[in-house]
Amino acid sequence: MKKNIKILAGSAILAVASSAAVQAGELTVATVNNGHMITMQSLTGHFEKDNPGIKVNWVTLDEGTLRQRVTTDIATKGGQFDVMTIGMYEAPMWGAKGWLHSLEFGSSYDVDDLLPAMRNGLSANGNLYAAPFYGESSMIMYRKDLLDAAGMSMPDNPTWGHVQDAAAAMTDKANGVYGICLRGKPGWGDNMAFLTTMANSFGARWFDEEWKPQLDSPAWNHAVNFYVDLLTHYGPPGSSGNSFNEILALINEGKCGMWIDATIAASFVSDPSQSKVADVIAYAQSPVAVTHRGANWLWAWALAVPAGTQQSDDALKFVEWATSKEYINLVGEEKGWGSVPTGTRSSTYKNMKFLAAANFAEAEMKAILSADPSNSTQEPTPYQGVQFASIPEFQAIGTAVGQQMSAALAGTISVEDALAASQKAAEREMIKAGYY
Repeated sequence: MKKNIKILAGSAILAVASSAAVQAGELTVATVNNGHMITMQSLTGHFEKDNPGIKVNWVTLDEGTLRQRVTTDIATKGGQFDVMTIGMYEAPMWGAKGWLHSLEFGSSYDVDDLLPAMRNGLSANGNLYAAPFYGESSMIMYRKDLLDAAGMSMPDNPTWGHVQDAAAAMTDKANGVYGICLRGKPGWGDNMAFLTTMANSFGARWFDEEWKPQLDSPAWNHAVNFYVDLLTHYGPPGSSGNSFNEILALINEGKCGMWIDATIAASFVSDPSQSKVADVIAYAQSPVAVTHRGANWLWAWALAVPAGTQQSDDALKFVEWATSKEYINLVGEEKGWGSVPTGTRSSTYKNMKFLAAANFAEAEMKAILSADPSNSTQEPTPYQGVQFASIPEFQAIGTAVGQQMSAALAGTISVEDALAASQKAAEREMIKAGYY
């Protein structure tokens, strides 16, 4: 009997989960609905051919739903998934708790080829608990044609003031062009991933050295007011509902002059088969206000095998295939070298075919190498992480704060009220958890 690998998501998740419970010999894989995962879907026939008896069926989840489902499943030991797509926030904590299998691959996998930032961020106590499918930092992607027409340029390390001026110059609302597009959809990994890096550069931090929340600080107030004003004047309507995929569609249609988001987006916005403005997109490092520290995030979407799976051998085979050098080569040969998943392996950035196809490679690597999770704020903190604090309580805190920030962007509450409510929510969580 063939085994089925299903990647859960969407509105069908409960139905799929229910059927999974009664179908023996089934591998269930949870993943996110980003472009590189969709590419993997189209290439799984190669995995099936090399692994007779395993059939791969794909269903995908948006980021917020994915995080919620896999967190619930692993925390309750539900056993619903055999492979999970997780990131640098979850992997070290869950691995240290014994919730994930330690990953050990054959010598041909070449684990030493993984970029140190990615390998270290997905490890705990010297063990790798998730294999990076793609890695990223954040950077500016902008339309050089619009800036040229406005008589402006973009330095490689701009200030937020310069970005504001550039957004104003590129905005042409009469023709449906907005100077800047930024995340506004609530979630600790959605709007707060971006907003935390922005706030970092304004001198903010989530917690002081005594673990007391700092969301009512002048630095957070300055950053969030700047963010709301920027998008209110130069962003598209409905920004409070936009995240990665929504903004990607806008920029590919030529509706955004500038986007500050994941470096991985560069492979999509520079692809002429997807983007109407691929030939005029240029790149720069993330903006700064008072400090460079923490101005751009560090993340990997990675594949992990939960300890509760009964199909660990087959799950490990899938993870090894999907995160290997051979898979990257497969994507390059079949989909084009500008479309390979990046940010994971040193060998990718030494491949001349990739470098010839990816005009973003240098900017992407510079951003990844500049991100420092252990030194991400102007003032000292007790936590690791750039766009998150690596403590279990952060997911709930970040989600609550993200809702307040989205409401402030939508104009339903003031920035000051949103930050005051965020501070109270964070204090409740930290006191309840016994931090102080």
